[in-house]
Amino acid sequence: MRIDAHQHFWLYNEQEYGWIGPEMAGLTRDFLPADLRPLQRALGIEGTVAVQARQTVDETKWLLDLAGQHPEIRGVVGWADLCDPEVGQRLETLCADERLRGLRHVVQDEPDDRFLLRADLNRGMGLLADLGLTYDILIYPRHLPVACEFVARFPEQWFVLDHVAKPPIAANHADVCVRHSRGRLQPWAEGIRRLAEHPRVYCKVSGMVTEAVWDGWTAADFRPYLDVVVEAFGTERIMFGSDWPVCTVAGSYAEVMGLAYDYAAQFSAAEQAAMAGENAARFYGLT
Repeated sequence: MRIDAHQHFWLYNEQEYGWIGPEMAGLTRDFLPADLRPLQRALGIEGTVAVQARQTVDETKWLLDLAGQHPEIRGVVGWADLCDPEVGQRLETLCADERLRGLRHVVQDEPDDRFLLRADLNRGMGLLADLGLTYDILIYPRHLPVACEFVARFPEQWFVLDHVAKPPIAANHADVCVRHSRGRLQPWAEGIRRLAEHPRVYCKVSGMVTEAVWDGWTAADFRPYLDVVVEAFGTERIMFGSDWPVCTVAGSYAEVMGLAYDYAAQFSAAEQAAMAGENAARFYGLT
C-alpha cells in the first residue's frame, strides 16, 4: 500500500493564507480531494494523510468532514491549542472522530525558538499519548537541539519530523563540495542524528523541493540529505510525503514523489514498501 504521508487541502482566501506570497501565485486557489485523486492514482497511491495548514480548530473539523466524504483520506493531522488549560476537553471532542490521528503546530514560525519547551505547551502535550494522538514536528534546523530536548520529555509519545527539518538545500546548490563532504551538512546532520536516537521519532521525506532552487534542482541535490536521514532513522522509521500542493511551486506531484521512489530503489523491496506506505500506516494507525 502506497500512502502519501503529508499533504494539504484548503479553500483559499488571502487573509487566512497570508504565508502564500506573490512568488507562490499558483497556490492562490482551492485545493481539494478531486484535484489530488488523479495525481495519486497515476502513481498507485491508495491513501493520504491530510495535514493542517491553518491553526484553527475549525479547519481540523473541516478536514475530518472531508475525510468522512473521501475514503482515500486515511487520517488527519489537525491542530488544537495545546497551551490552552482547557485543551483536554477540546481534544476529547475532536477524538470522537477516529480519523484524527495526530496534531501539529507551525513551530517554525514562532518567535520563541524554545517554544517547544514552554510549560503550558508541555502540559497539553502530556495528554496526547493517552489519547492515541501522534505529533508532527515542523521546525527549521536551528530548532533541532530544542526538539531533541522536547521529545526526551515524552518517552511514550510518538513523533514525526516534517520535511527533514528543512535543511538549506538551495544555499548549498552551487557548492559541489556539499555533495562529497558530509561535514558541509552540519549542524543539520548532527541534529538529525541526535533526534533519531529517540526510538519513537519518525521522519517524513517531504517538503524538500521547496527548500531547493525551485526552477533548477536536480535529484543529486537531495541525495546527501537523504543519505543522512536514512542512516539516522533507518528505512523502518521513514515515510514519504508530497507536501502537495505546496510542492507544486517547485515540481509536479509525480516529480516530487518520484524523487523519493527513485532514491528508495537502491533498497530491498520490503524496505521500499515500508517507506512508501507501511511505515506511515503503522505510525498513524491507518486502515
